[in-house]
Amino acid sequence: MSFTVEVPLRWGDMDAQGHVNNAGFVDYLQEARVDFLLASPVPHLLGGGIIVVSHEIEYRAPISYSSAPVVAEVKVAAVKGAVLELAYTLTHDGNVAAVARTTLCPYDFEKGGVRRLTPEERGYFASQLEPTEPLRPSRRLPVDGHAMETSLRVRWSDLDSYGHVNNVKFFDYVQEGRIAFSEAVSAEMARTRGQGTADYLWMVVRQDVDYVTQLEFRMEPYKVATGVASIGTTSMSFCSEIRDDAGVVYAKAATTVVCADQQGRPAPIPDAWRVVLAPYMLG
Repeated sequence: MSFTVEVPLRWGDMDAQGHVNNAGFVDYLQEARVDFLLASPVPHLLGGGIIVVSHEIEYRAPISYSSAPVVAEVKVAAVKGAVLELAYTLTHDGNVAAVARTTLCPYDFEKGGVRRLTPEERGYFASQLEPTEPLRPSRRLPVDGHAMETSLRVRWSDLDSYGHVNNVKFFDYVQEGRIAFSEAVSAEMARTRGQGTADYLWMVVRQDVDYVTQLEFRMEPYKVATGVASIGTTSMSFCSEIRDDAGVVYAKAATTVVCADQQGRPAPIPDAWRVVLAPYMLG
């Protein structure tokens, strides 16, 4: 049984390319997930503790600003002893903009660990189960010494009601690391961000984030390590880690982007970019 939520667009959701930034889609998932839980017989999960373990998102079409809301359809895809999986379809103006999956676990903040779903919680989610096709696996490689590290400063406003960095913000961090990586590798490649003189655009078509441990606010910066997992004809994949100086990993991410012309049509990745990216190939 699916649950449908209408999420209004905000002008601030738009990015330099004139459509909703890829990181903004995760906000829509969160809004839909919160409404779904609040409308359920187990709304205490939000206040009592439930954490996101991973997100998987396939981007199907851009979302441009309009008065029409994003329509989010939420389904329960799987339920286990301490794991809940939700599947989403995001639609805007009649077009499927993205499909996504979120894995969640109930969490006991007093004991500082994951707990099992209660019989009541598990029974409700099991009653809502609906067959859902899994997303295609994304390319994952260890983020080794070939990756480039860039600085990441957590903002106070990034924290949520649980007192740690909200899961949505990690997509911003991965994006900031990827852009800093592009700017350091090639000024020409970095200009493909919707600027008027750019010959190319980068379009994110898939992004997955796995949350390893909670990220706290601190004055010292963290790091985003970004490396290249693969380069195809028109697309490339990155793997990233958010970590600290001691080597603690807080999250891992895999991102696939497509090189496109100004009309949004896939375009071959220039050979010059392949050359400058070669030293950062992982694995």
